[in-house]
Amino acid sequence: MSRIHVVAPGFLTTVQDLGRFGYAHFGVSPSGAADPLALRAGNLLVGNAENAPALEMTLTGGEFSFEGAAVIALTGADFASSVPMWQPVEIRPGETVRSGPTSNGARCYLSVRGGLDVPLVMGSASVHVMTGVGGRPLRRGDVLPIGDRAVRRPRKPAQGPPVHQWEACLRATAGPQARWFGDELYGAGYLVNEESNRMGIRLKGPALPSLVGPDGQPIVLFVEHQTTGGYPKPANVISADFWRLGQLRPRDLVRFERITMEGALALLQEQEKWLYSL
Repeated sequence: MSRIHVVAPGFLTTVQDLGRFGYAHFGVSPSGAADPLALRAGNLLVGNAENAPALEMTLTGGEFSFEGAAVIALTGADFASSVPMWQPVEIRPGETVRSGPTSNGARCYLSVRGGLDVPLVMGSASVHVMTGVGGRPLRRGDVLPIGDRAVRRPRKPAQGPPVHQWEACLRATAGPQARWFGDELYGAGYLVNEESNRMGIRLKGPALPSLVGPDGQPIVLFVEHQTTGGYPKPANVISADFWRLGQLRPRDLVRFERITMEGALALLQEQEKWLYSL
């Protein structure tokens, strides 16, 4: 079995798949890839099932050495890398892959053909950073076995991959408590707060009614959100824009736009068509 050696883990690199579901009543939120579209695309490019475990790098990338030959794909934010992104790349035995700071977006995914052969906890390989369920962020000297669970041949390079800019428009449908709010959320821009994390994306801008929180600043519940309690929810970010949430960086500008359920479904269908064109 071939392995990946962690030479430099970067700021925050974890193993992620599409998350664990069905455990909220135990207080365990799904976790999983912050940008699920990039993870799915990377796995399809190297010939894996969409949910195969991969590495999620945050803001600064990392450095990884491969014992044996491998086929990998880097997807997600535009990181300065030693290999091209959004296409399958053949790696030679002993080769080291380096990925530096991102020039846009927040997260990059390293998928390897066969997937990472790591233990599953509650049916998922995802590391829940806030609780430690599923493991911990990578450290220098860690070794990750490569699995043998490829399901198809590697795909062609991706055409027209999604690109994150410093300003993100998040389409949203009405939330459970939308009637409690006016148009404040949709009438202004918000900056991503530096205190944001995988639990919640905190925004800074015009205050909403005090029902939202002590300071009236909105929070977008993220992949490691709490499973109980919380504040009234004026809006739901649509599934087709989840990848945008995963690529938000501190001080990025966020705007919200209303959309109907029919419009949200059409955008999701368009996104799925692109994904399966790989």
